[in-house]
Amino acid sequence: MLKGLSRREWLANAGGGFGSVALAAWLSGEQSAFPIGGDASVRQEGLHHPARVKRVIQLFMNGGASPMDTFDYKPALEKHHGQMLGPAEKPEGFTAPAGAVMKSPFEFQQYGETGRWVSSVFPHQARIVDQLTFLMAMTSKSNVHGPASYMMNTGFILPGFPSMGSWISYAIGSVREELPAFVVLPDPRGLPYNQKGNFSSGFLPAQYQGTILDVHRPDVVPHLHPAPGFEFAQGAADSDTQRLLLELNRQHALKQQNDSQLESQIAAGELAAKMQLAAPQVFDLSSESAATLQAYGLEQEATADFGKRCLMARRLIERGTRFVQVWSGPQGAVNNWDNHGSIPNELPPMALSVDQPIVALVEDLRARGLLDDTLVIWTTEFGRTPFAQGGVGRDHNRGTFVTWMVGAGVRPGVAVGESDELGYQAAVDKTDCHDFHATVLHLLGIDHERLVVRTGGIDRRLTDVHGRVIEKILA
Repeated sequence: MLKGLSRREWLANAGGGFGSVALAAWLSGEQSAFPIGGDASVRQEGLHHPARVKRVIQLFMNGGASPMDTFDYKPALEKHHGQMLGPAEKPEGFTAPAGAVMKSPFEFQQYGETGRWVSSVFPHQARIVDQLTFLMAMTSKSNVHGPASYMMNTGFILPGFPSMGSWISYAIGSVREELPAFVVLPDPRGLPYNQKGNFSSGFLPAQYQGTILDVHRPDVVPHLHPAPGFEFAQGAADSDTQRLLLELNRQHALKQQNDSQLESQIAAGELAAKMQLAAPQVFDLSSESAATLQAYGLEQEATADFGKRCLMARRLIERGTRFVQVWSGPQGAVNNWDNHGSIPNELPPMALSVDQPIVALVEDLRARGLLDDTLVIWTTEFGRTPFAQGGVGRDHNRGTFVTWMVGAGVRPGVAVGESDELGYQAAVDKTDCHDFHATVLHLLGIDHERLVVRTGGIDRRLTDVHGRVIEKILA
């Protein structure tokens, strides 16, 4: 560092910090590069190792999707139905003492050449099981929604840590700079448990947090364009104003040491300028064929919401967004996968709302050639008990749940891990969020042990001090 210059001033002279680097790239039309783990010698096109995946779409079933009622067939539940085989004392995080063993109320059948068992609640996903890669023995550290959601999204059970999307955004940025690198499409009925904490950038610069978009609003990005009534703010005047504001922000940034929020505001202003051209094309579905809209279920009330967001996820990654999260279900006691009251009544409508759109997304990506470098993930924060709760509901269970992947870099038709006879605990080839995160980063060309940021005197990683790449699923 040059003697007599502050860190902020040195960064400005060297290119203006994160905000000014992006500004310079915007003004010159060049794409900025984002260093991995602070190592400026490792750039977006020069990763730790060759990447198999270029972009990721994560489908998150909020509330704890029941494995033994969807993908983890357990005939022993029929054999022991009604027997009191659960823990005598209420485990931490359970909302009630364990009831009797409860068989699944749904019929299971085997599908595809792999003979994968799938419940009747997922007739569409059953058709593509030979394309999917299953983790059948995922585990969590918590039976409570908040900590478990943090765990699956950030690698820690406590708040304050960056989400996977933020780490990826920080490490390699967008595929193209006209759109945010990390976009979140929440359920329009509300945000999930932890609210925005699941998409937080934590101790990373604020510009790497998830950009939340409500695709059901008439103006998906509010105030993206000047109001029609203000003609003086249109055209060249609008561009000149943006340039002046960004320059003033740069000058102000020189006086504000380590102000991540200000850096984020500068970056947001630059991004907004680019999005004025790119965003309207993303959110305008008029170019989509009637067959595509029908395939995603936009013409049916049950599937229209999730279908639209899946279609938007495809359009976003197609145009340069690196990581998109699509959430199914808000926090709370209803309209999500937290089926304490009644598995027979509460699970089917949730499954119906996502099943057709998910398959449409996978098939659409494949038809467009996007699945060659895109990874699609289906997951949840934990599973549910094989024991009844309140008659025909199921309680929280961190012991085992299911995640699947499809697309670039993973072996289709492979299943890793097994739960025990009742589906209560992982029994064989157990995996957790650290293994999951390590594998996703690996597919993106990132070594999870080398993506490190020092904060509070500690070298922090998405995978903490754990994690192993799940080699058995790699293509």
